[in-house]
Amino acid sequence: MRVDKYLWCVRYYKTRSLATTACKKGQVKVNQDVVKPSREVYAQDVIELRKNQINYRLTVNDIPESRVGAKLVDIYRTDTTPKEAFEARELLKYSKDYYRKKGTGRPTKKDRRDIDDFNTENE
Repeated sequence: MRVDKYLWCVRYYKTRSLATTACKKGQVKVNQDVVKPSREVYAQDVIELRKNQINYRLTVNDIPESRVGAKLVDIYRTDTTPKEAFEARELLKYSKDYYRKKGTGRPTKKDRRDIDDFNTENE
């Protein structure tokens, strides 16, 4: 089975075209080789993919006939992603809050609506 189709079947990507695009961008590796979307995947292959700033690592157990339900995904792959990858993602959430402190810079749309509501109440 093609690597883009496999990633779509085991629900790492919502559409097959998204999986194809990720392969073309070099975000998918099979056995440490950057691959094209048409690369065949076999049992015991190790797939590494970067999605949402997380480096996922999975081992192919079996090849599904077609897209499978979320409960059946574990039959076809073993997720060996290190926990540090998910912890790094949590740190990124906190770092984004650091750059813009509340009350600095241009008001957000919500801030502007609150100001407008406040001004119309006082009139």
